[in-house]
This record gives sequence, structure tokens and C-alpha cells, in this order.
Amino acid sequence: MILPAASRLQLTSDLNVCRILNGMWQVSGAHGRINAKAAIESMFKYVDAGFTTWDLADHYGPAEDFIGEFRRQLAANRGQEALSQVQAFTKWVPRPGKMTKKLVEENIDISRQRMAVESLDLMQFHWWEYQDKNYLDALKYMAELQTEGKIKHLALTNFDTEHLQIITEAGIKIVSNQVQFSLVDRRPEVNMLKFCQQHDIKLLTYGSLCGGFLSEKYLGKPEPRGFDLTTVSLRKYKNMIDAWGGWLLFQELLSTLKQIAEKHGISIANVAVRYILDKPAVGGVIVGARLGIAEHIEDNAKVFSWNLDPEDSDRIDIISRQSQNLYQLIGDCGDEYRR
Repeated sequence: MILPAASRLQLTSDLNVCRILNGMWQVSGAHGRINAKAAIESMFKYVDAGFTTWDLADHYGPAEDFIGEFRRQLAANRGQEALSQVQAFTKWVPRPGKMTKKLVEENIDISRQRMAVESLDLMQFHWWEYQDKNYLDALKYMAELQTEGKIKHLALTNFDTEHLQIITEAGIKIVSNQVQFSLVDRRPEVNMLKFCQQHDIKLLTYGSLCGGFLSEKYLGKPEPRGFDLTTVSLRKYKNMIDAWGGWLLFQELLSTLKQIAEKHGISIANVAVRYILDKPAVGGVIVGARLGIAEHIEDNAKVFSWNLDPEDSDRIDIISRQSQNLYQLIGDCGDEYRR
């Protein structure tokens, strides 16, 4: 299987990425046990299929270690040059407080060592508390480490538009911001998309499949209750669906997506991902990879084989207009983490 050219994005001059990123939150422990050997073997399957870009974090359990071991095995089996085909984007999520160059550098070095890289492809920074302005110091020190070659590019995770603007105006070059964006959660459309377009910042989106709810598995099914929600993703996105408009409206959405999917010979998940990929400023969609447990490589590849037509988008938007305004309920991107 070879993915088409449309599956790639030149994110920066030196980073050519797959527009579907393999999300590694699923190895954090909150989604069940992961067998390390099976996980690494699965990573080879993803990369060989063209899904070469990984999204992870310092706190996603062994995710950074998996990248490091995968890189070692890839180099041993296929030579050092094969490493250039793989991109791994990690995150640093510090506790708020005073930031020093030493503290920042120590944490960056830990990620570099775990991932077996000289320079981190993309460091996606998250900050819990906006009232603590030390996030600007952290970013300035990371920019220094970028100059020193320990980080290639700086990015953000779950920053709202206001604070993305503050950071940009401080002269810190941000490549991307990772935010929740789906057919259920369309908050980025309010302010974030326009700002990112104006400042050449890409969005990397997560939650675009609502933890798996946006699939045939839940079409026509009764509303799941607590004991049915077996992973942290399902619990998180069920709450989002409830706030958005509830299970009955969600079933209307799934039914419409199924009709669109059948028309194009694809899956509901393909429709949900394609819709978000087509939005301006969206660079890529992160799709969770339950390494060694469940793979959707062939289905994910179909995202790049078709396009939504205007009628498809209109049908989806009609249902969206019946939902609650999540921007008014929750706030801008990432505000759910700072309430």
C-alpha cells in the first residue's frame, strides 16, 4: 500500500509529514495494557504503509521509549538513512511555576534521550495556568535550545487564540497548535482558524473521531452508560457528545455520515477525518493507534482516496446547526483544561 501525494504536508522546510498522525495517547495506560514487543512490530507496519508521523508526550507512559526503541531497530534493520523517513512530535507538560534555562533544558534532554534523537522534530508545549506568565519564559528558553540545535521546531498544545497571539507577538515562532476539533467540537472555527491562517500556523487536531464514537460501531445503538465506557477516551468524548446535543442528535449525525460514506464507498471515520482535514489551517488529524491491539491502517488510507462534495458538507452542517454552541458553553480551544 502506497499513500498518495495528497497524504503529505510540508509542515516546515525540513519536516514533510503524513496528514494522519499516529496518536500514542493510547499507550499511556488509560486504554489497557500494551505489549511493548507487539507495539514496536506494529509501528513498522504503520511506517511501511506511509503513516510515518507520530504524536506523543512525555507523560504518555512509555511512548517516548517506544519511539527510541523503534528508531534503534529501524536503524539496525534498514540503516541510519531510514530514520529520516520518521517524524516524532512530543510534548512537554510542566507544572506551572518559575522556569529556568536549566529546568527547561533538563526536561528537553530527557525526551531526547528517551526518543534516541539529537534534536526533537517538534516540541509541543502545554501550560495549565494562564495566570502564571512563566509560560513565556519557558518558551523563550526553548527558543534558545532551538538555536542550540536541541529542538528543530516549537509548537503548542491546547492554547487558546488569545494566548497564541500573545506568544506570537512576543516574537516566538510557533509552527503548530494541537487542539480538539471534530464534527462534534467545532470551536476552532470561531477564532482559531482565522488567526492560524493569518500567521502561518497549522492546527494538528485530536478527538476528530471522538474516541471512536464517530464510527459504524455506535450507529443505531442505545446510549452507552458508565460501565460501557471502557477507556478514558470513551468517557471523555461521551461527555463532549452530551454537551454538544445528546445521543439522539448524535445518532442523526451518524446516520447522515453513514449515507455519505456509502455514497463514496468508505467509512464513517473516513468522512469525519476528511471533513476536518479540509478545513483551512488544519495540517493534520491525529488518529489514535492502539499498537498491537487494533489497527485501522487500511481504513485510514482511504481518507486520501476521495473528497467531500458541497452537498455532503451541507448535510453535515444542517445537523451541526441543531447542536449546542460549545464555544459559549466551554470557551475557546483548550479552555476545558483550565476551568
